[in-house]
Amino acid sequence: MNKALTQTDFHFEGQTNVYHGKVRDVYSVKNDLLVMVATDRISAFDVVLPKGIPYKGQMLNQIAAKFLDATADIVPNWKLASPDPMVTVGLRCQGFPVEMIVRAYLCGSAWRAYKAGARELCGVRLPEGMRENQRFPEPIITPTTKAELGLHDEDISKAEILARGLVSKEDYELLEQYTLALFRRGTEIAARRGLILVDTKYEFGKRDGKIYLIDEIHTPDSSRYFYADGYQERFDRGEAQRQLSKEFVREWLMDNGFQGKAGQQVPEMTDAIVDSISDRYIELFENITGESFDKADNTDLAARIAHNVEEYLKTV
Repeated sequence: MNKALTQTDFHFEGQTNVYHGKVRDVYSVKNDLLVMVATDRISAFDVVLPKGIPYKGQMLNQIAAKFLDATADIVPNWKLASPDPMVTVGLRCQGFPVEMIVRAYLCGSAWRAYKAGARELCGVRLPEGMRENQRFPEPIITPTTKAELGLHDEDISKAEILARGLVSKEDYELLEQYTLALFRRGTEIAARRGLILVDTKYEFGKRDGKIYLIDEIHTPDSSRYFYADGYQERFDRGEAQRQLSKEFVREWLMDNGFQGKAGQQVPEMTDAIVDSISDRYIELFENITGESFDKADNTDLAARIAHNVEEYLKTV
């Protein structure tokens, strides 16, 4: 049975703080660097599931690192190095309290709102007569607030963001420019892989007065991809699209009576289920990156990570 990293308790030289998120643990070093560990935890419906998924953290970390490098000419980003397959070390920035979600197609929560009669989303007017999975004339930005752990992000408009002083007008307009440019680049890269980048989210922060792209980018946990082949035929027939995202995990949970609601129990995660989810994530990795997935040695994940990070920190 492959091992999964679900908890961390590192004590790096110069460590000043640690934050345990849903799937990533972030260690502050000297109040200047962040050591972000992508664990094998998996969440759905705002619930962390009871078992980890072997190699999931490695896959997400390596996809994010690849896309951070591939977009560094568009906007500076926080990444300095990836000293371990599950770790990125980068600059500590003061994050903006909003997430920039960009959508090129009407699906997911946007479709559910539209089907219920909404014709405006986060201050953006939506055309009449649209169908599920239909492409927008141009990508739209639908920001959300960045909620504290355990709370839900909330849709918010540009006007509300500025009125509440969450982001200055000058900074927000730059965030919009960066968001659309990053999405264009992600769309181009996806197209070369026979994929459609449907929607994604970006997070930004500030350091020494300069805006940086932070967190992950273009991973299947933060993005939705369709297979380009067959998209139009499926759309014309009103069929569900073949997609690359962790939607299959949510579907498995819903098929087994769980949507994160009070009183519901997470279905049993057998070894077979865990292995199947791991295999699907490997499929995601290889389709998104165009590279074969090389499983790192996971005999003692914590010891490996501690060694690799400590050796890197000696050099900075």
